[in-house]
Amino acid sequence: MRVGIAALLLFFSASPAETVRTVPVTGEGASYWTRWRGPSGQGMVEGTNYVDAWSNTENVKWRMTVPGDGHSSPIVWKDHLFLTTSREAGAKIFMLAYNRHDGKLLWETNVPTTSGVEYKYEKNSHASATATTDGERIYASFGTHGLVAFDFSGKIVWHRKFGDLNNYMGSAGSPLLYKDRLFLYQDHQGSANLKSFVAACDLKTGATKWWKDRVETTGWGTPVMITTGERDELIVSSQRKVYSYNPDTSDEFWTVRGNLFEVIPTPIAGHGFVFASSGRAGPTFAIRPGGSGDVTASHVAWSSPRGSPFVPSSIIHGDLLYQINDMQSILTVFHVKTGELAYQERLGVAMKEGFSASPVAVGNLLYFTNDEG
Repeated sequence: MRVGIAALLLFFSASPAETVRTVPVTGEGASYWTRWRGPSGQGMVEGTNYVDAWSNTENVKWRMTVPGDGHSSPIVWKDHLFLTTSREAGAKIFMLAYNRHDGKLLWETNVPTTSGVEYKYEKNSHASATATTDGERIYASFGTHGLVAFDFSGKIVWHRKFGDLNNYMGSAGSPLLYKDRLFLYQDHQGSANLKSFVAACDLKTGATKWWKDRVETTGWGTPVMITTGERDELIVSSQRKVYSYNPDTSDEFWTVRGNLFEVIPTPIAGHGFVFASSGRAGPTFAIRPGGSGDVTASHVAWSSPRGSPFVPSSIIHGDLLYQINDMQSILTVFHVKTGELAYQERLGVAMKEGFSASPVAVGNLLYFTNDEG
């Protein structure tokens, strides 16, 4: 029996190179799945000859039970596959390393916990953030338990605890690796020792390169780095606003107002725009980056509340933007440049919060996988 995943087979001609894009992983790392949503940061898989059907036995090379609970994506570097997990209701957290060829557990490292366990929503876990690697170290965020760097033998290189987080659904955002630093933002309701923040930490030591307090009180998103062709911008799509920061100094380049109260999807970029979605009923914004100050009136090319996702991130393929609304299991497809609706289609049975995974593009196939597999 084949696993029931909703997949769309689509054919496109190659798009020209875009000036506005996410900053991809380059060098050797471009050959592996090194971070949340892969080398592109947008769920795009390069290469061919990937299987497009599987079951409990078909096209399964190996299977290994992962102890504990976790919602993070695995990452890969050469022969290593890394994954985070939590046990004892979040009281213990681990980084695991497997041999990607046979599934053998190479090592597991328990991260010291020094505070109480965060409350979490039932669809969240205490190991939701996806790790990232530069081939020298593996970096992972464990919410209130902090940001941790491991070497490839499993030794903790450094462990940075920022303070106690107070987010009513738990933590989820993944760290972003860029040049010599690691970016993380944590929006929460605040605690005695920690406000909401966005920060840049040194890769080798975990020391603060810069720190900026934020006023937002809720959020589970992951930042992305984009380039406009003239400058790089750190994009944070969050409660009420989308922010662009200078990755070197923490200064705000621009903001766009209009996000809703709860924001989870990771922004994406292409065709001259940054696309950001929020809330259970939108909106989705197509923003021209590169501005200064509040650019809501001048730099939003189009917006739409229709079909916006609550949890899954969006994906661009060719000249179309694809979004799965996890409240209704409806796929909504827009023309990226105009915001004109291309089509809508239900994927599977309508189910509240039926999708959590973000889509992945493999060649001319788009995969949308619901929570039932």
